[in-house]
Amino acid sequence: MTSKQRAYLKGLAMTMDPILNVGKSSVTPELITSIDEAIKKRELIKIGVLKNCMDDPKIIAETMAERTHSQVVQVIGKKIVLYRKNKENPKIQLP
Repeated sequence: MTSKQRAYLKGLAMTMDPILNVGKSSVTPELITSIDEAIKKRELIKIGVLKNCMDDPKIIAETMAERTHSQVVQVIGKKIVLYRKNKENPKIQLP
């Protein structure tokens, strides 16, 4: 992903609210399944990391991206943005 594409996706994600939250149990198989389903529908998702989660958000983001075959767009504080292009029905056209 180029820096221009990443900047475009960051702009789209700015107005989004987190659709999933990572809690005390951190990254679970159920959470990965939920992320995979959400990213399949939306392509771009924002995830919140709750205060009771003791893991580093950057490590959590890398783990999620690896397990869902997506890309980390950005990690700011306790917010994670992931992107994966939907091959059958793309919703976002990257520059």
